[in-house]
Amino acid sequence: MRAPYRVLFDTVFAKMDPEDAHHLAFRVITALPKLRLAGIVGRLTAPAPSLAVDALGLRFSSPFGVAAGFDKDAKGVAGLGALGFGHVEVGTITARSQPGNERPRLFRLVPDLAVVNRMGFNNFGAHAAALELSRARSAPSRPVIGVNIGKSRAVDVDDAIDDYLASTRLLAPLADYLAVNVSSPNTPGLRGLQELDKLAPLLEAVRDAAGHTPVLVKIAPDLDDEGVRRIGALVTELGLAGVIATNTTLSREGLASEASVVDAAGAGGLSGAPLAARSIEVLKLVRESVPAETCVISVGGVSSAADVDERLRAGATLVQGYTAFLYRGPLWARQVNRGLVVLRRRRMAA
Repeated sequence: MRAPYRVLFDTVFAKMDPEDAHHLAFRVITALPKLRLAGIVGRLTAPAPSLAVDALGLRFSSPFGVAAGFDKDAKGVAGLGALGFGHVEVGTITARSQPGNERPRLFRLVPDLAVVNRMGFNNFGAHAAALELSRARSAPSRPVIGVNIGKSRAVDVDDAIDDYLASTRLLAPLADYLAVNVSSPNTPGLRGLQELDKLAPLLEAVRDAAGHTPVLVKIAPDLDDEGVRRIGALVTELGLAGVIATNTTLSREGLASEASVVDAAGAGGLSGAPLAARSIEVLKLVRESVPAETCVISVGGVSSAADVDERLRAGATLVQGYTAFLYRGPLWARQVNRGLVVLRRRRMAA
């Protein structure tokens, strides 16, 4: 017997444009606190106290959180927290408001439990996000809030530092941690910022402007192993708080979806289950390249409690997911959190 959400997905959401389906689901999530349902839902989904994690000078109620991309403008923090996520990374937010790429720009690869996106950092900009974050922080009960910042499309790569700093100065005081995104494939020239001669001055400038707010860098899975190690060494040299590994991939290898469907999706970053193997490889490379106290957040191909547990046992401090949310529905975080408790009890009993 199929789970109720999977029936809903197959009969309703799968027949909708993926971006329209996302907006519909997001409206429901943002309605939870407005309808005074967040507290009721939260009592049903709250992570067990034993799952709490101390990292970045913060207390996370669960090691499992929402990756950037789901809540682009910090409008759904309270609702997502009520669903059981220990942290919500909002964004990617740019200094300037921008519409992103033309639609369609989000495509499902259902047999692979994957998504291709070329959204292009669509968001209302840092000033609008600052207002939303101020409201989100004032909520009586909220998850940890990470803020993911990127380069405005209209800004030349050579002027990227000033653009990132504009966002940093506005958003770092309102963030529990700041994530510097230099790894999305959907903004021209952005991944070039992962080259050390460009990355070092950018991260140093953001670190200094962020003050006491922890700064992490988000990297691509398509870096070669030595490139990952070099960034790990740079993070250590600069004294940054951590690394988020990984963003979406340009690879289309090993997909189960028909080639015509993949070709029709076109360019963009692939996320979901096919990314899992490389994401774990990069996690292990980063963990080997940074001190034990450095926070490493693993993301990419995470679907189940077993996936989260595997990442934690491989050295992740925290774990994020996004794509499987589309396929597993609103009780996903609750399922993961409860599954983690069961796995840990079994291990203790063995």
